[in-house]
Amino acid sequence: MRKFVLISALCSGLMACSPPVPDSAKGVGFDNYDTYLAEQRAREAQQSTQNQTVRPPETSAEQTAADAVAAVRPQGQTTTTTASSARAAQPNNPNISDEQDFEAVSARRTIEDDAARVQEKRQQYAVVRPTAVPNRPSGAAPTPIQFALATSHPVGQKVYRRPLTASTRKAQAECLNYSSAEVAQDQFLKNGGPEKDRLGIDPDGDGYACGWNPATYRGLVRR
Repeated sequence: MRKFVLISALCSGLMACSPPVPDSAKGVGFDNYDTYLAEQRAREAQQSTQNQTVRPPETSAEQTAADAVAAVRPQGQTTTTTASSARAAQPNNPNISDEQDFEAVSARRTIEDDAARVQEKRQQYAVVRPTAVPNRPSGAAPTPIQFALATSHPVGQKVYRRPLTASTRKAQAECLNYSSAEVAQDQFLKNGGPEKDRLGIDPDGDGYACGWNPATYRGLVRR
């Protein structure tokens, strides 16, 4: 019985010494949550009001340039300066032409200037009329193109006589003197070809010197 009384007294003492439990509904450090929100909104509104500053009106670069040009004009001169004329007077890059800028050009020229320029261009305009192709002198050698279109036999087919002394090895050495087979064929035709091979560059007698092939030109003709 004495033990029960001592235990009860001890428990009562512990309960009396323990701190009271705070009410969670009142919030932390505030009377209630609604009061906390109201005070927070008031602080934010006050801070926003303090941070507001009056900004100066923005001035464009073109307007600034126009004001600068107007400032240096004589007092008695009354000329309206537009943004485009200011830009033309003070270009960002003077090395670049502004002839394609309608506003910049119109600020410098008048209708009379344009009329004078048009008249000048008309005087420089010239019409080249076609003329007849001159006739080739009689007896002149055909060109490689004319020879290709006038013949039809393939490369390597003997058509013209050649002496027994004609040598393929000698012809190959002679062909090295020409920059191309086209040039060799032209010189061959101008020196008696295809009937005669005075240059020794058509030993097989087909009429085509240094491996020149007429098929290139024949393929261009519509049949």
